[in-house]
Amino acid sequence: MAEYRITPIDRLSQVEQVQPVHRREAGSQFGAMLQREIESASPAQESFSVAFSRHARARAEERGIEVTPTLMDQLADSVERASAKGATNILAFDATRAFIINIPHGRVITTMSQEEMRENIFTNIDGAVLLK
Repeated sequence: MAEYRITPIDRLSQVEQVQPVHRREAGSQFGAMLQREIESASPAQESFSVAFSRHARARAEERGIEVTPTLMDQLADSVERASAKGATNILAFDATRAFIINIPHGRVITTMSQEEMRENIFTNIDGAVLLK
């Protein structure tokens, strides 16, 4: 037969004492506490926005990449999808253009045209997203 030891708890004085409450009061307190926990545990609907760094804006102009509201929506969608997967620096691209985006700051770091994509190697990224 195995021998078991029970270790005495010597810090009982540090345990928070719970005061008895009436059943109705306990139910409302529990409901309020549960709601707070649900709200803090579930991720809030984050609004993802993207901004161009000064460098990226200059590169877009040089390379003839038009920054339209549709493009900004596509980039924000890419940031949201990549963020959900835990990426921090992504390449968001389609057939004609590419964008390196820092997810935590929601900032486009640089842009490339189709011609430049053929000649470049993409480094320091941990994800790639096709623009929708």
